[in-house]
Amino acid sequence: MKKGSNMVYALFSLGLLAAVGAVYTAAIGWLWFRQERLLFEPTPLPADEPLVGDADVIEEWIEVPGARLSAAQLRLPDPRGVVFFLHGNSGNLRDCLVDIDAFRQVNFDVVMFDYRGYGKSTSCIESEAQLRSDVAAVWAHYGPRYEGKRIVIAGQSLGTALAAGLSAELCAAGHAPDLTLLVSPYSSMRALADELYPWVPRQVLRYPLHTAEHAARLKGPLMLIHGDKDELIGIHHSHALRTAAPAAQLLCVEGAGHGDVHKFPSFRKALHGALGCL
Repeated sequence: MKKGSNMVYALFSLGLLAAVGAVYTAAIGWLWFRQERLLFEPTPLPADEPLVGDADVIEEWIEVPGARLSAAQLRLPDPRGVVFFLHGNSGNLRDCLVDIDAFRQVNFDVVMFDYRGYGKSTSCIESEAQLRSDVAAVWAHYGPRYEGKRIVIAGQSLGTALAAGLSAELCAAGHAPDLTLLVSPYSSMRALADELYPWVPRQVLRYPLHTAEHAARLKGPLMLIHGDKDELIGIHHSHALRTAAPAAQLLCVEGAGHGDVHKFPSFRKALHGALGCL
């Protein structure tokens, strides 16, 4: 009787392990093919709906392979330069355009665009290479307009790896920006995923987004701004970026989390100071 019970228990355990393994394999497969749902949280907008009512904000369409990208430019009469801003993983351009007075005050144009599927941009994001290609295409559209002026490449959250990558490419081409500004950055999406989803194998991530590797290749000034209460991307990611790029300047915004760092006076003061000195 005891021998039979042990056999039943063993068979049950094997069956349970097989079931758990099947569920795990299915979950990993889902993550491989559908991880865009975890990484990107776009808010679409109707194509004919204005982003903002400001007369000095000009909307444009940028044609890229397989999509039309919605872009906006704060266009001042005689700007000192431009901030090319790459936003985070949620919302759309309308959320970013509410805080552009700070750039008017230091006489800097701002250029930003919505990734595929965000705002009025069409299609959807399918790979990191595609995402970086879109960033390069939008910059190629606007960059020549600012020849001889100050260039700032900036990114927030998701956009920090894209900004660092673009800046590194510009440096490699002999056109280093005057400043690279990363707000609430991560050292890499792979490192962040290890923290948030430690049970997921690294090989599953199709968007490694190596911010630190790009930061190490920068030849111009790098400024990092991070809230010390950031609940999503801990400030240790900025410290890791400083290890990769020791000359980087880090502003720790006391009391700021992930989504509200731009609302703190110390952030605005640092932004004005950095752009005003260029």
